[in-house]
Amino acid sequence: MLTRISTKTVCLAAVFVLLSLPAFAERFSEPPFFAEKVLQGKMPPLEERIPKTPLLSDPEGGRDGHYGGDIVTLVPRARDIRYISAYTYTRLVGYDRDVKLKPDLVEKVESDGDRVITFTLRAGHRWSDGSPFTAEDFRYYWEDVALNKDLSPAGPPEFMMVDGKLPRFEVLDARTIRYSWDRPNPRFLPQLAGPLDPGIYRASAYLKRFHAKYADKAQLEELAKKQKLKSWAALHNRMDDMKEQTNPDLPTLMPWRVINASPATRFIFERNPYYHRVDSKGHQLPYVDRIIMDVASGGLFAAKANAGEADLLFRGLSMNDVPVLKEGEKAHRYRTLLWPYARGTELALYPNLNTTDPVWRKLNRDARFRRALSFGIDRKTLNNALLFGLGTEGNNTVMPESPLFSPELRSTNAHYDPILASKLLDDIGLTKRNGAGIRLLPDGRELEIIVETDGESSLIVDGLTLIGEFWREIGVRLFVKPQDRTVLRNRAFAGLPIMTAGQGFDNAIPTDVMPPTEFAPMRQDNLAWPKWGQYIETKGKNGEAVDLPEAKRLLDLYNVWMDTADDLVQTDAWREMLRNHVENQWTIGTIAGALQPIVVRDGLEGLPDRAIYSWEPTAMIGIYRLDEMFWSKPAAKEARR
Repeated sequence: MLTRISTKTVCLAAVFVLLSLPAFAERFSEPPFFAEKVLQGKMPPLEERIPKTPLLSDPEGGRDGHYGGDIVTLVPRARDIRYISAYTYTRLVGYDRDVKLKPDLVEKVESDGDRVITFTLRAGHRWSDGSPFTAEDFRYYWEDVALNKDLSPAGPPEFMMVDGKLPRFEVLDARTIRYSWDRPNPRFLPQLAGPLDPGIYRASAYLKRFHAKYADKAQLEELAKKQKLKSWAALHNRMDDMKEQTNPDLPTLMPWRVINASPATRFIFERNPYYHRVDSKGHQLPYVDRIIMDVASGGLFAAKANAGEADLLFRGLSMNDVPVLKEGEKAHRYRTLLWPYARGTELALYPNLNTTDPVWRKLNRDARFRRALSFGIDRKTLNNALLFGLGTEGNNTVMPESPLFSPELRSTNAHYDPILASKLLDDIGLTKRNGAGIRLLPDGRELEIIVETDGESSLIVDGLTLIGEFWREIGVRLFVKPQDRTVLRNRAFAGLPIMTAGQGFDNAIPTDVMPPTEFAPMRQDNLAWPKWGQYIETKGKNGEAVDLPEAKRLLDLYNVWMDTADDLVQTDAWREMLRNHVENQWTIGTIAGALQPIVVRDGLEGLPDRAIYSWEPTAMIGIYRLDEMFWSKPAAKEARR
C-alpha cells in the first residue's frame, strides 16, 4: 500500500544513496558517447557533471546494464513526441514500481500534514546545458511565469490552490524551497508524480533572455513579430515548451533531449550529459545513447512492428494486434510482452445525467433505469467476442491490484438478468411497446438510445453493436453514432447527448493518497455529468450545480479526502466513493482487463515480462524506467539509419 511521503521515509532514501556511493565505485564510468568531448575539454568529466548525491538506480532484476545503442519507436504524428515526458518519467517525486512515492529530481521531501511541503534539491545538479538546477528555477516559474498575467492568463494551476488560495512560496536557500497552505493539500505531491509533468520549475537561466522583466521588451516584441507572434509573451511561451518538445535549445532534466524540430519525419533524442541517475557500477543513466521516434501512420503500427521496424513499441497497439505481432516474432527477432491494462473497463456507457432533453434527463437520473441497462448486458458474450475470453466482466471500477478493491465493486448489479432488467423497466412505467416490441417513452417516442462515441476504438463500436442485440430483448433500441472526438466532447459539454460510450476510469489501481477526482462530479470531461463538472471547474459561472443527493455525497467525500492528512480517513472516503459508484451505477461497465502488447527487440533488456500498464499512475511504461533499458547484444545496438 502506498504510504504518504514523510520526513522519515524520504530522509532514509537520501541516506541510502549517500552511503551507497563509495561502495559501488571509486570512480565513475564515462559514457563513450561523450568521451571525445571530455578528452578535448569541451565537456567536464562525469564526476563533475552529476550531482554530489545522485539517485542510485534499482534496475529490473537487479542487473546493471551497458552503455550504447539507439532505441527506435514510432509515433503517429510529429506532435506525439511530447509523450517522451511520460515514457522517461523524470519527476520531482515519482512512483516506483510498487506505486509508492519516492524522491527523484529532488534529494529530499518533507511534508508536515500536507500543509507545509519542503523540497531539498541535489547539490551540483545541472540542466542538460550545464546550468545549475537551483531554487531560482522554482522562483522564476512561480513569480515570473505562473503569477504573470501575460504568460499565464488563467493563473497558477488549480492543484496548487486550496479553497481558491495560493500557497505561500519561500526560497529558504539555493537548494531549498517551501510551499505552505492553511489547510492540507494532499493533491500536490501525487500531481507532481502524474503522467503529465506539471513543471513547477523552469530553466530560468535560458528563459530570462525571452522575458520582458529581464530583457529589452522592445527587442523581444520585434523578435516576436519576426516569428509572426503577437507579443513577447507568446515568444516566451514558444521557447518555454517543456511539454511539446518543439524547442531543441530548451534545457531539460530528462534522460534524453530532443536535437531536431518540426517539420521532420524522424525525431532524435540524445542522452543528457548532466542526468542525475547512476547505477551501482558508476554508470550514468541512461544506458542507451539515443531515442529515435519515426512518424508513421497509426494504422500501420502493428504491421511495421511485425516487419521489425521498431525496437520498442506500445502506444498505438491494442489487444486486437496481438495475432499479427505474434506472427512476426521469430522472423524479425522481437518478443511481445502482454501487460494487463489498468482501466476501469474497456467499454463504459455514460447515461448523461445533464442531458437537455427533459424526458431523457428524468429517465437517466432514475437508478432503476441505469441498473436495468446493466442487467441487460451479456458480459460473458462480450468478453469472448472482444477479449478472447481473457477479460474480467463487471462494473467500471478499480482492479484487484488496488488496495481499495473489494469483489462486490466489480459484481454489484453487473450480472446478466434480462428478466430483472425488464421488471425494472416495467416498474419505472415503461410498459407500452410498439409493434416491434420496443418500449415507448412517456411522450410516445420509441425508447431508442443514441449512444455517441468517438469511433476511434473498434472494440467500443463492436461492443455497442452487440449490446444493441442484448437490449433488444428488454425492449430497448440502441443506435451507435460515431463522430470526431472534439465534436463529441463539445456536444457533451453542451448537454446534447443522451448517452455516450468510451473507456472507463483511467486509474484503476488507485491508493488512498491519490486524489479521487475522477470519481466525483467535478470534471466536465466526465461524460456522465459534464454540466456538473463545468459548474465546479468554473466556480459556478457555467454548468449546473449538483442536484442529486447521492452525487452530492461524492463531492462531500472528496472534500473529506482533501481536508485531512490521515491515511485512514482518506481510505474510508475512497471506499465509500467506490461503493457509491456501483450502487448508483453512474456509469455502466462491461469488461476490463485487456492486455497491452509491448513489442521489444531481442537483446533489449530492462522491462519486466509482466507488469501493470496504464496512463495513470504508471505513465504507460514510465515507472518501469526507460533509462534503465539496455542492449545485451552489441549487434542489436545500432538503429536503422
